[in-house]
Amino acid sequence: MIAARLEQVRARSLAYTDADDELLVRQHSTLMSPLVWDLAHVGNYEELWVLRELAGVTPLRPEIDELYDAFAHPRRERPRLPLLPPAEARAYIAGVRGRVLDVLDAADLAAPDPMALDGYAFGLVLQHEHQHAETMLATLQLAGRPGLVGDGDLPPGRPGDAGEVLVPAGPFRVGTGACPWAYDNERPAHRVRLPAFWIDRFPVTNGAYLAFMEDGGYADPRWWSPAGWRWRAARKVRAPLFWAPDGGRWWRLRFGRAEPVPPDEPVQHVSWYEADAYARWAGRRLPTEAEWEKACGWDPDLGRARAHPWGDAEPGPGHANLGHRASRPAPVGAYPAGASAYGAEQMIGDVWEWTASWFEPYPGFRSFPYREYSEVFFGHTYRVLRGGSWATHPVAIRTTFRNWDYPSRRQIFAGFRCARSAAPEEV
Repeated sequence: MIAARLEQVRARSLAYTDADDELLVRQHSTLMSPLVWDLAHVGNYEELWVLRELAGVTPLRPEIDELYDAFAHPRRERPRLPLLPPAEARAYIAGVRGRVLDVLDAADLAAPDPMALDGYAFGLVLQHEHQHAETMLATLQLAGRPGLVGDGDLPPGRPGDAGEVLVPAGPFRVGTGACPWAYDNERPAHRVRLPAFWIDRFPVTNGAYLAFMEDGGYADPRWWSPAGWRWRAARKVRAPLFWAPDGGRWWRLRFGRAEPVPPDEPVQHVSWYEADAYARWAGRRLPTEAEWEKACGWDPDLGRARAHPWGDAEPGPGHANLGHRASRPAPVGAYPAGASAYGAEQMIGDVWEWTASWFEPYPGFRSFPYREYSEVFFGHTYRVLRGGSWATHPVAIRTTFRNWDYPSRRQIFAGFRCARSAAPEEV
């Protein structure tokens, strides 16, 4: 199973970098690395954690470690580094992968070593490469060249006002101790008690967001936090990224193709500041990440968390829009079988969802296997996103998974849903 998943993710990485060398070595935005950096980086990361850390293999290319250390060079500097050219990068990652498969064949996945137990080191590099594949898709969207990214079919949505679902007050457990490949920031599981709250059944749609725009939402400082208003004014933002007006309607640019903005899809490519402003305009707020996780994964009848909103079964095509089945979010209402115990839908897949929370450690947090995965990002700098997007692979998402980014970021496939505290008479 692990070997098949390794081959699957590598096929994905190679597909997203199957382009001319000029596109791969060019930086399409200072927010993103050149695609060729991502390609070699996933191999270097795999060499570090499986071949060196787990298996103790002599380093293959120690001279390139510094080039592909994500903390050694900011993204804006990476085009000027002596990076491996595309053909050499492909040969390098293929050589690493061949040795990794040999290590897997001989591995004892029941060994007490925490890097070996349940294949943790392999799960680490699998998730890491899928995360970079999603990053590559964001880079390809910024590149704006038609024909580089394919599309697919999605189920139809369910029209009508979806409204909210009530999540009653009570305790539940945040985080996980059961998922063997969970990251350190998802641990340890701990008990939290929340008051009752309402949360949107679906993510906010393009159509609903357009109503905010048409009501002057971008021009009214009442709806914006002070930092958000400064960000909006400095960048003259007046719509989600990749949107533009033409002929009396709004269009979006999606992987180099211009198309009318579909009103029934979840809005994406919005910053935390925009999500927060919309929620204020709507008389609502963004959910905290604890609220989001309870609404998504808690099963009040069983008194435990589900692995996914619908249960513990692996995601299927009827549950969620994951794994790049199509290069866009599905219309709201497309996945009734993926509803949570409380009735919230499309909480996994489609768009990453901004929450109100800063990225902070859980009580009792311990870094593993290295500080730079989570610990160095804790504090009041990054906002938490939950749920994954259409570009997220099922291996790399679960109800407890925590993503984070600067509140100004818009190139990521991010949207949101709103929440509000329940009044006593509503409970």
